[in-house]
Amino acid sequence: MQRGALLDAARSLLSEGGTEALTFPALAQRTGLARSSVYEYFRSRAAVVEELCAADFPVWAAEVETAMADAETPEARIEAYVRRQLALVGDRRHRAVVAISAGELDASARERIRAAHGGLISMVVEALADLGHQQPRLTAMLLQGVVDSAVRRIELGAAEDPDRITEAAVSMALHGVRG
Repeated sequence: MQRGALLDAARSLLSEGGTEALTFPALAQRTGLARSSVYEYFRSRAAVVEELCAADFPVWAAEVETAMADAETPEARIEAYVRRQLALVGDRRHRAVVAISAGELDASARERIRAAHGGLISMVVEALADLGHQQPRLTAMLLQGVVDSAVRRIELGAAEDPDRITEAAVSMALHGVRG
């Protein structure tokens, strides 16, 4: 129960203040534990982020997969892939997944998370192949780059409204730079 409380507190801290807010004193304060007790569960901030990713990424990916499964055409599956990921930007679980860019994870943790992310990209490969792309895996990785850029714009609080960013990303995914 305490590990779960620590993970929930970490999600809140990441959501409220980004990776800088995720500290062991803050975790201790949020959960009412002594700071030394936090170290009994996690050896570092990176370990907290790694466990959050391990717990939250599959749930997040399942939401994207479900949205895609409800779509009837390849274009609709691609649109669902983009829209669902961008809709999840404000979700506390997403903050943990994004926190991997903080640069604190060791190589093996990064590789596990990259592999999980590769599973997300694999979801859209079939839809791209159905549209006739000669290199659907490469196209999927480039498409994910568009999604990642849109995520960063939304998270930075860019001048554009998040809905406009989403619409632009969907348009780019489906129509390229033609709009």
